[in-house]
Amino acid sequence: MRRSGSILLISCYELGHQPLGIASPLGFLERVGYAPDGLDISVESFDAEKVARARFVGISVPMHTALRLGIRVAERIRKINPTCHICFYGLYASLNADYLLDHMADSVIGGEFEMPLVALIEALEAGRPGEVKGTSRRGKMVGPFLKRLPFPVPSRGVLPTLEKYARLEQDGVRGLVGYVEASRGCLHHCLHCPIPPVYGGRFFVVPKGIVLEDIRRLVRAGATHITFGDPDFLNGPGHSLGVVRAQHDEFPELTFDFTAKVEHILKCRSLFPELGALGCVFMVSAVESLSDTVLANLEKGHTRADVFVSLAILRQAGIAPRPSLVSFTPWTTLDDYLDVLEFVEAEGLIDHVDPVQYTIRLLIPPGSALLSRPAIRPFLGLLDQASLSYRWTHPDPRMDHLHQAVSAAVEEATRAGEDPAVTFDRVRALAYAARGGRPPAAVSPTLPHGRSRPPRLTEPWFC
Repeated sequence: MRRSGSILLISCYELGHQPLGIASPLGFLERVGYAPDGLDISVESFDAEKVARARFVGISVPMHTALRLGIRVAERIRKINPTCHICFYGLYASLNADYLLDHMADSVIGGEFEMPLVALIEALEAGRPGEVKGTSRRGKMVGPFLKRLPFPVPSRGVLPTLEKYARLEQDGVRGLVGYVEASRGCLHHCLHCPIPPVYGGRFFVVPKGIVLEDIRRLVRAGATHITFGDPDFLNGPGHSLGVVRAQHDEFPELTFDFTAKVEHILKCRSLFPELGALGCVFMVSAVESLSDTVLANLEKGHTRADVFVSLAILRQAGIAPRPSLVSFTPWTTLDDYLDVLEFVEAEGLIDHVDPVQYTIRLLIPPGSALLSRPAIRPFLGLLDQASLSYRWTHPDPRMDHLHQAVSAAVEEATRAGEDPAVTFDRVRALAYAARGGRPPAAVSPTLPHGRSRPPRLTEPWFC
């Protein structure tokens, strides 16, 4: 397979950014002499010719949406090229290894997957496809590979250009966005998150020099903004701050965003004025709910009161907050749902919350830490293999009906390019109707047309 174009890495969906799930393993493979090809079907057409040539196909599945799309892609690959080796790798590969190996995968790699991926390709090339450390095969299941890697700079040469992906929209101007990671894994154990079952509370930093060289190349490719895709950028605040200080020294006009827990905003509050001065224009934080009952059942590590403190910290630093939500859980009451909507309006967050966040329903994949908790059991159904998650039913039927209605309304609004304030009014009307009441006066007529919206990416954030 060496330098033959017979290795193909495929990404199906990575939140609207150039896929690091291809760029990172490409760097590892090229370093040892391979010349793989890549295909990002979120922005490229499925290429049957590339598939037919491949002897090895790796499918990157860092999130649930990517996994579901990846399974469909694997089915097409099997029909075109039945003898090629199909490997699923990434976060959701580990969680769904049993299903994947029983159906279309020849191998599965989770955790820090790049070195096992290289070793697997070398073993297949040498005709010794037996046991490869960190790789699950049919009849031989292993845990995720969790060792520090000797990172090369990600290789992006075979990927579509940045123009094909989400932009930063700020003050009416759209700029190209580069996506990097300064760390992987997470120290924390939030029950609904897919990372703890794979990483077990560990995280690994990417060397500062590697991250900065990746940023340099992205800037040369036209990026004016960098998204740090770390699960939590403040797991290692000293490392992260060192990266963005160096980035600002070299590219003072470059802006950035990142994701961090509410509890890290409070813990690292003294850092935020500097982060704002270094170019952070917004940050995503998993607020999830304002109900202390829901937050406790998810073991989020923050409270309702903490959310308000975190907003104040970000605003004082000039950083726009972008809360993410898990709007529907078995413990979320109708009053809880309305409480979040009233909070969004009262705190001036309508333009900060992508409407899709009002539709997010708790996902319980195989291996979820939630499955070990008694609190979920009264609501839990069977594993739905088609959706690769466990079914659950809300104790209040109005909430399941509301989820269906809101999802349909938001999907329609997204297709139409509707103003988020109008969508917010529609969602709130549906929620009040579910309670048998009428909503307050609409928000949208009071918001000026063409208003200046906070910085945001043009691809809504969800997984």
